[in-house]
Parts: sequence; structure tokens; C-alpha cells
Amino acid sequence: MEDMRESGLQILMIDDDRELCALVRDYLSPFGYVVEGAYTGPDGLALAENGTFAAVILDVMLPGMDGFEVLNKLRQSSNIPVLMLTARGEDIDRILGLEMGADDYLPKTFSTRELLARLRAVTRRSFQARKPDAPVPAPPIIVGGLRIEPAARMAYVDEAPMNLTPVEFDLILCLAKAAGHVLTRDQLLDAIAGRDYEVFDRSIDVHISSLRRKLNDDPRNPRFIRTVRTAGYLLIGNTERKT
Repeated sequence: MEDMRESGLQILMIDDDRELCALVRDYLSPFGYVVEGAYTGPDGLALAENGTFAAVILDVMLPGMDGFEVLNKLRQSSNIPVLMLTARGEDIDRILGLEMGADDYLPKTFSTRELLARLRAVTRRSFQARKPDAPVPAPPIIVGGLRIEPAARMAYVDEAPMNLTPVEFDLILCLAKAAGHVLTRDQLLDAIAGRDYEVFDRSIDVHISSLRRKLNDDPRNPRFIRTVRTAGYLLIGNTERKT
């Protein structure tokens, strides 16, 4: 795993539990994270929209505006990575948050080590973007009407730009690189996050559903993403690379 101790990444934690915010701040500080706290939904949204944070840790139960509403409004203007927290462990809360654009999810009973691991996963893209001496940019990948530019982290469908979250972009890029081949959920989880801890494995299905909506793709008669029952997903079509 890359050493992120000197990254100096700024993290916004939106949670009305001030003691928990202080605990997270103290725990993450030695790893190079600078954590700023907001204790209401409106205050957190304002900071997230106007700040330069690498990621947001967002609680669901907040005064003034709940976490889902904060996420919904934030996603209208920003694709900043969001890690959601909840005191409730129901799958429906996780699915709702992921459908609205959250990148990952943790129950409020999380261990600090797991928080660090998941935060590293969702901020890895920001960390790598800050590194100097970047390698030669990869050429665009063309799959039918889909064009992906890895260096710019942009995707286009029929030449229209797609508004993708960081996880959605990594997912469509992974599928495009393996176009015509089935990828299992585990392979997709490994590719987009590189996690070595237990994950909410159905989150891939939620992200695929979101991608299909943004691609205007009908799962019953797919143009792009096909579900292969009991196996996984594949991106339909031959891959072209422009040089």
C-alpha cells in the first residue's frame, strides 16, 4: 500500500457527534490527514461545496438536513468522494446512499482501522492525481458509442460527457478495459478499490444500476452493460484504442 503519511489530504467530517469527530481527527492526524468538522447538515454542505477537500465523511442522522439530502445537493455540483456513516445498519440505507452517489459506507460501530482503510480507498484517486512526474497518459478507449479518456478521467456516451462519481468512472474504465469479457463482482471490487477487508459486495450492483441510468442503457436489451447471471457483468462490443 502506498505511503500516504505525507499527503496532507484535507477531509471534511459532517457529524453532530463532536466527540466522534475529535476521535477521528486525532486518529487520522498521524497518517497525514487534516480533518475539519461540521456539526449540522447545512454547515457541512456549505463547507463541502466551497472547500477543497479530498473526501467527505458524512453521517446520515444530522440536524437541519439529513445526510441523504446533503449528499443529493452535493452531487448536483461535485463528485468529491463521500464515505457515509450511519447508526442504522439496514441494507436499505446503504443502498439508498450508494444510489445517490456515495462512494462507500460504514456503520457507526466502525473500527478506526477500517475507517482508515476505506478512506484510503476513496481518496487514492485524489492522492495519485497530486503526484508529480505522471506517466504518459493512456490513450482513449472506444467501445461502440462510449469513449473513455483515462488521463482526464472523463467518459462520453455518443459524444455527450457523463457526470460520473470517482467510483463509477473506475468501474466503467475497468469494464471497458475488459470489453467482451465477463468480470465477477469480486474482480470489480478489487479493481475499483483494491480493498483487503470485508466489503458490502452488493454495492457493485447499485453502481452498475447508476451507470446504466447515465448511459441510458436498458438492462433488458442492453447496448453497453450486460448482466451474466451467476457470473458478473461485461461491457458489450469490441474495444478500440486511439493513438
